[in-house]
Amino acid sequence: MSSEEQIQSEISAKEDEISKIEEEATKKEAEAEKEVEAEYDPQISEKESALDEKQKLLDEATEKAAEWTQKKKELTVEVKTLNKELNALKKQKASALKTKLGEIAKEKKAKISAIKKEISQLQKELKNLQKLQGA
Repeated sequence: MSSEEQIQSEISAKEDEISKIEEEATKKEAEAEKEVEAEYDPQISEKESALDEKQKLLDEATEKAAEWTQKKKELTVEVKTLNKELNALKKQKASALKTKLGEIAKEKKAKISAIKKEISQLQKELKNLQKLQGA
């Protein structure tokens, strides 16, 4: 065997060695990928499921919060209006009562005044009778 053939043979052996190393690395890469997938894929799936569930709840809560915010605005306006109407009615009631009580007091005063005049008249008549009887 010539030294040329020997060098060719060594080169070929080295190339075979490189091929074996590459095959081994490919196998190890596949095994490493399987190991990492086995360890992390279930956890990832679990977290994705939990995330989906919580995202749906968050979306629902956000939607309901928007609805309640709108409802709050509407109710705030309604409550404000009802408060104004209530206060106006209370003022009207107080005013109406004051007017009626004033009318009643005026009527009472007029009736009592008329009766007092009659009493005064009757007292004069009584004095006159008593004077006539005493004389």
